[in-house]
Amino acid sequence: MNYTLRQLRVFVMVAQQGSFSQAGQQIGLSQSAVSHSIKELEAEMGVRLLDRTTREVILTDAGQQLASRLDRLLEELTTTLLEVRSYGQQRSGTVRVAASQTISAHLMPQCLAAAQLHFPDIKIMLHDRPQQWVLQGVRNAEVDFGIVIGPLRSVDLEQQAILEEPFLLLCRKDDPLAAAEQVNWSMLHGRTMVLQDYTSGSRVLIDEALQQQQIAVNVVQEIGHPVTLYPMVDAGIGISILPALALPLPEGRPLMVRRITPEVNRKLMLIRRKNRSLSPAAEAIWQEVRQQAALLSQQRMLAPAF
Repeated sequence: MNYTLRQLRVFVMVAQQGSFSQAGQQIGLSQSAVSHSIKELEAEMGVRLLDRTTREVILTDAGQQLASRLDRLLEELTTTLLEVRSYGQQRSGTVRVAASQTISAHLMPQCLAAAQLHFPDIKIMLHDRPQQWVLQGVRNAEVDFGIVIGPLRSVDLEQQAILEEPFLLLCRKDDPLAAAEQVNWSMLHGRTMVLQDYTSGSRVLIDEALQQQQIAVNVVQEIGHPVTLYPMVDAGIGISILPALALPLPEGRPLMVRRITPEVNRKLMLIRRKNRSLSPAAEAIWQEVRQQAALLSQQRMLAPAF
């Protein structure tokens, strides 16, 4: 049967009012439009629902049977649709987010603070994990979405770039590179280095940059947590390369960062499972992270920290 929800609502209103004109006034239709709607419904159902006279409209037995059931069903349908609409506007519940250590330490605090201000009924659970865990956590639905270093070669994940930042040289202030007018990648050739290990999404990008510039370095330590790079370089074990997001430098250490030319950037990516919708609460936090990353990018353009 090809009847419409509008036709059913018009019929119920006519049954309640006992008049085409009064039903039309209640639902904002002309008398002729109401009459036409009823005729279409009767034609589609193949049964007369109303007997019409010049003075009144009377339900037939079939019409009486339909009206007695339809009124309740339409009320239930309206309630269900309102509940679904309310869910679509819901901004409460728990949202699980995973991000690598650097992102968790230097981007997520301001995201969490902003979310707490804008969405006080949403609880955010932040998982501070290596990049591979973040990827698997998103794929396995252990978290709603993640923030990683990309772009990724993954067809099963939806990706959205939110921040681009350069890699910087980290060295002691008494290192010869600290006094150089400009630091080029070629000046790193043969140097002893301390780098993050391959649990970090940055390490692959650093290796690619060194390879593209045909630079050979001696990596003597591979570190899991980026904070460990600072005391390693401070102790003279080697120089390092880190993303701008890892700033500011710890106070009280004889360290400095320098730009490296040509500039090599990494991208921070929001990721979630492809073709899967986020809950309204998770979508709100996804958008909040995007906005905070954009604000951070603007702040750095106005007042670079390196």
